[in-house]
Amino acid sequence: MQFLRDAVAYYNRLGVTIKRVLTDNGPAFRSKPFRQACQQLGIAHKFTRAYRPQTNGKAERFIQSALREWAYGWTYQTSEQRRQALHSWQHHYNWHRPHHGIGRVAPMSQLPVLRNNLLTAHT
Repeated sequence: MQFLRDAVAYYNRLGVTIKRVLTDNGPAFRSKPFRQACQQLGIAHKFTRAYRPQTNGKAERFIQSALREWAYGWTYQTSEQRRQALHSWQHHYNWHRPHHGIGRVAPMSQLPVLRNNLLTAHT
């Protein structure tokens, strides 16, 4: 699955090694191609337990933020406008938005490769 390979390559460029991935039980993540891609990339794949939101707390928090700040935080004339705004919002969320859980800094500032040179990696 190319999206998984692309994600792993992106994080590798940022100095992050993907060792394992936790997904829900959706059919895309249960598929043979996803399993094979994880095996080829040396990634351990685990599934969340059904009906246990505690195991998916970070994802649930992200979804709440996305709904409040992106999906319903602005008025869009069409679904296409909303879709186009997603990339910009994700960039803001990861590179600029302070997160209370990590000391009111942006997540990207926590990466070892970027701590002293954030501007050169900023895209």
